[in-house]
Amino acid sequence: MSGPVVVGVDHSPGAADALALGRWLAEARQAPLVVVVVHPAPSAIGSGRVDAEWIADRHRAAERILAQARSTLGDPPGVEYRIVASSSAAHGLHDLAEQTGAAMLVVGSGAAAPAARLFAGSTAERLLAGSVCPVAVTPAGGPAAPGSAGRIGVAYVDTPDGRAALDAAAELARRTGLPLLLVTVVAAGDAALPFLIGDDAERAFLDTARETYEDALRKAAASVPDVPVEWELRAGDVVEELAALTGLDLLFCGSRGYGPARRVLLGGVSGRMLRRAGLPLVVVPRA
Repeated sequence: MSGPVVVGVDHSPGAADALALGRWLAEARQAPLVVVVVHPAPSAIGSGRVDAEWIADRHRAAERILAQARSTLGDPPGVEYRIVASSSAAHGLHDLAEQTGAAMLVVGSGAAAPAARLFAGSTAERLLAGSVCPVAVTPAGGPAAPGSAGRIGVAYVDTPDGRAALDAAAELARRTGLPLLLVTVVAAGDAALPFLIGDDAERAFLDTARETYEDALRKAAASVPDVPVEWELRAGDVVEELAALTGLDLLFCGSRGYGPARRVLLGGVSGRMLRRAGLPLVVVPRA
């Protein structure tokens, strides 16, 4: 999508990290930056007077959050600030992304996150269950300034979801001039496998798997024009190995391979990564 980069902010400490990443992405894409606060919409249930007073109070709180966002960004020209009323923050951001044809949604990590780790929180998790565009979640505490690591990572598997993540990462790499690192993790051998089929058969199975993954990585790297690409094959627990990656500005991964077309739908790896990654994670809708 060629629309704006939309950053959802609230009163949490993670808002500053989301703003920094959103600004970097918008500048790289030469796209508009839209900063949004979602506050509750009026309810049809209850006293109208009390409800109106409460909504007015929430609107004033949203204005204070936007004022803080302006201050954090240094109030650069061209940034649009919006207050959206909706039944939930995720629903409001979803609607805005669809209305504007957003290129990406960016949110901060949940307030309960341990230092330098992601914790999606309710808003991010709901965003990652049906977004029409990639969703970026920044870790608690924030890594170095976006772009300073000098490399973009892709958790690659040779599936439609993996290729969608690679395409999105390659587009950003071309715009920023940064190289790509493709990482595939071969799951460590199951302890029960040697007992069932024997050590030799297990080694042959794992060797074949590695050869298949290496071939897929080579082909994927060769398929990306005009971008320096390196690849790496790791062995171990998929989530643990990906979460241990360092020296990347952000890590792209695909959503799972079923669910609504062209929407994010978390799978086992991407869902668990939200609680383990120490760098910004971008989950891309399935192609």
